[in-house]
Amino acid sequence: MALSFFGKRKRILSSSLSLPSLTFSLHFTPSPSSLFQVIKCKAAIAWKTGSPLCIEEIEVSPPKACEVRIQVIATCVCPTDINATNPEKKALFPVVLGHECAGIVESVGPGVTNFKPGDKVIPFFAPQCKRCKLCLSPLTNLCGKLRNFKYPTIDQELMEDRTSRFTCKGRSIYHFMGVSSFSQYTVVSEANLARVDDEANLERVCLIGCGFSSGYGAAINTAKVHLSARLSPPGSTCAVFGLGCVGLSAIIGCKIAGASRIIAIDINGEKFPKAKALGATDCLNPRELDKPVQDVITELTLTDGGLDFSLDCAGTAQTLKAAVDCTVIGWGSCTVVGAKVDEMTIPTVDVILGRSINGTFFGGWKSVDSVPNLVSDYKNKKFDLDLLVTHALPFESINDAIDLMKQGKSIRTILTF
Repeated sequence: MALSFFGKRKRILSSSLSLPSLTFSLHFTPSPSSLFQVIKCKAAIAWKTGSPLCIEEIEVSPPKACEVRIQVIATCVCPTDINATNPEKKALFPVVLGHECAGIVESVGPGVTNFKPGDKVIPFFAPQCKRCKLCLSPLTNLCGKLRNFKYPTIDQELMEDRTSRFTCKGRSIYHFMGVSSFSQYTVVSEANLARVDDEANLERVCLIGCGFSSGYGAAINTAKVHLSARLSPPGSTCAVFGLGCVGLSAIIGCKIAGASRIIAIDINGEKFPKAKALGATDCLNPRELDKPVQDVITELTLTDGGLDFSLDCAGTAQTLKAAVDCTVIGWGSCTVVGAKVDEMTIPTVDVILGRSINGTFFGGWKSVDSVPNLVSDYKNKKFDLDLLVTHALPFESINDAIDLMKQGKSIRTILTF
């Protein structure tokens, strides 16, 4: 019988301060009896749209050629997991959601040479096969393994042989974005996986699997925020719309890139102290203004004629328009990181007069190559992931984590098995 934790709440561990970062080493030796056998384990399944996730016992098949089976140690809830169940997004059910996690290799399939049992790894939704024309091009981080570019959240819904490795109650269960981290064990393609430092804290670097990389890379790789976008005054000026994990990570990127002014925008003012701690110089709540936020930003930067860069991490029709309008004519750049609407309308004259609009996928990182380097950067204290973690809960309380996210009370909640 499915267990739903919707409506029955366990005590939530939370703090207005970031949780301490603990570094530890896991010594993992897979049981010989489990290798190449079906594993029964705990998972959260979305059986239909609009319903709480249900904790079930599922069967996870062994990996086939070029696949890796992982024990998930830590996972997070991302808004994409929940938005993907929207019928307008062509959602597939039943499905094991989740795409931001870190874990340990349990077993590998035939032909896998880059991973071995016991390796610490981070899976990701952005594959890098290193063979297709997209992977071989320096102009993009997309991969030919992706097929459904119109509805990317239902791409990689099955393995390469078009079958699933999950079953529950006799039914085949869909994968999600090539990861499916809401399961104690999952199977991924080796193109969706990176081995990381043996000393990596999996309860922090799991954020590199999606949220942090997407926002940080949007600023560093796609927008290419830099120190001297203009001659005077020195330093680039930026705006970040939406202060979830992705938006706050974009602020980290802008700060590291040398931006002199970073304006953070969100309808939840409780996120402003964290934004300022990460580098924001100004914070605006559109609901507290008597005019459109882009007009207020233009007034704040009147002598500059607008901002050099804007990053829209919210993706609504209103934020998309504001993010373009607040940039300076001539070279203003708007980077679209999140998109809750399928279409956007931009006046042609904006493009003619030098404003540009960019899109970003996984922050522009070539995943297999870049994720280990990002983990090393965190280890070397180039950036702080701790401030992005607001709660820690047992995996069984995943519906509590979803509620916290929907209520705007969390940035990232770490779920552990």
